[in-house]
Amino acid sequence: MESADAGADVPAGPDRQERLEQLRRRIAAVPGRGEASTGRLPLAADEREVLAVPDGIARLLPKGGLVRGSVASYSGPNSLLAGLLAAATKAGAHAVLIGMPRFGLLAAVEMGARLDRIAVVPDPGPDPVEVAAVLLDGMDLVVLGLGGAAVAPTRSRALVARARSKGAALVVTDGHWTGVELSLAARVVGYEGLGRGCGRVRAVQLDVSATRRGAPSRTVRVDVRPVARGGVEWVPENLAFTRLPEAVSR
Repeated sequence: MESADAGADVPAGPDRQERLEQLRRRIAAVPGRGEASTGRLPLAADEREVLAVPDGIARLLPKGGLVRGSVASYSGPNSLLAGLLAAATKAGAHAVLIGMPRFGLLAAVEMGARLDRIAVVPDPGPDPVEVAAVLLDGMDLVVLGLGGAAVAPTRSRALVARARSKGAALVVTDGHWTGVELSLAARVVGYEGLGRGCGRVRAVQLDVSATRRGAPSRTVRVDVRPVARGGVEWVPENLAFTRLPEAVSR
């Protein structure tokens, strides 16, 4: 499913409902996903499949990935979201970005993302939650940017139930959402490649934390760096990185 096609189907204006119905029909035809979701029964938490994530953060997550049918919140730089898109689509999943017009798809591609498996809805109109509800029908991973908005608990519960019934993973960011099973956060703590006033960033170091409902937070520090064969790898901490406070003081 091409990103340009998805953008053309963004509902807007008086014919919004009609265009949403067109989007539903189109999503139902996504190869390998839309057909499988039809008539799917809700799965118990311990029976759900997971979507692949970057190797460096897999140990933070239940079953080593994003659990299908779950909802997670995220805060931090887009590099982690790009990594999630790359890992999921490399493994064969279909994904969509909603309400994130400035997201750097190039970064995701450099990490190995499959653009032919990523749809983009940069401007979902006044109700991005409704668009996300439609796209849960045919996508494996839905990343929803809320633009700073807060979603009412009744709506968030309805979308949680829909994600569970469709077997899709929903990641919400840049807003307030209640009832998530997993909260993810990341922050840049170091970089590699810059000297005093010269050079270029070759890699960054992130602290990634995950908090499951009813469980303490866990954090892992990972280096995100390019590899010679192409792509990007997420590896354990490398002490050669320059720490961020030092970088800012230069």
